[in-house]
Amino acid sequence: MKYNLQKLQKKINYVKFKIIENSHFSKTPHLASCLSCTDIIMYLYYEIMNINKQNYLSPNRDRFILSKGHAAPALFQILAIKGFYNENKLKNYGKDGSLFGEHPPKPNLLPGIEASTGSLGHGLPIAVGIALGAKIQKKTFKTYVLVGDGECGEGTIWESAIIAAANDLDNLFVIIDYNKWQATNKINEVMGSIDFKKKWKSFNWDVYNVKGNDISKIDKVFNNLKKNKKPKLILSDSIKGHGVKFMQNDNNWHYRIPTIDEVNKSKKILLG
Repeated sequence: MKYNLQKLQKKINYVKFKIIENSHFSKTPHLASCLSCTDIIMYLYYEIMNINKQNYLSPNRDRFILSKGHAAPALFQILAIKGFYNENKLKNYGKDGSLFGEHPPKPNLLPGIEASTGSLGHGLPIAVGIALGAKIQKKTFKTYVLVGDGECGEGTIWESAIIAAANDLDNLFVIIDYNKWQATNKINEVMGSIDFKKKWKSFNWDVYNVKGNDISKIDKVFNNLKKNKKPKLILSDSIKGHGVKFMQNDNNWHYRIPTIDEVNKSKKILLG
């Protein structure tokens, strides 16, 4: 165990509050989409991945790609508290000329960013290419990518899934943020009823279910992944807007900006 899970939970709550606060001051959306996946991204950075402010340029570092690019505020905040850059820089979030926008910028512009994403369906193909390159070069680093459940409507997701399994990319780990919503409606009302577990298994992936906003259950799953030649899919059963009751499962928060009163209420809920 690299980090105490109780301490990590406090950091997660802090990150969620800062995402809400930044949304208010920058007047930028996608707040609820960030809150659903913060827990598992934080876990990866604190417990699993070999990447930090000292080695982020090392060819042997682990890679994390946020294919669900509109959750960039969560990634920016996590990289800041991990020391990749000063947290005060995030005060420029959403301003003209800032590197901190609604989606990750080009990799060479900010430390810790592996791919500029936002056009949905592109992050996983990039991750597959990185993982395949590592295999060819006999590198031992691992590649992690987080995709949205709505993003799985993109054909490139399934093309990438086929290629990954065909090439035995056991160094590739995909997390689906399964919050059951996309921009304007519920997933099952847009794409129909999809059994993600069954579908990814049919593509010859190892598939794991986890409560994506429960840090102890996330920890248990990642510590019990099978060691074989298959790529891994972690279906993160999450709640859109998690952490703040009045935001949870309310898809208005995909685009809504919190008022200062709502920011203060959120602070009380998350930080006490």
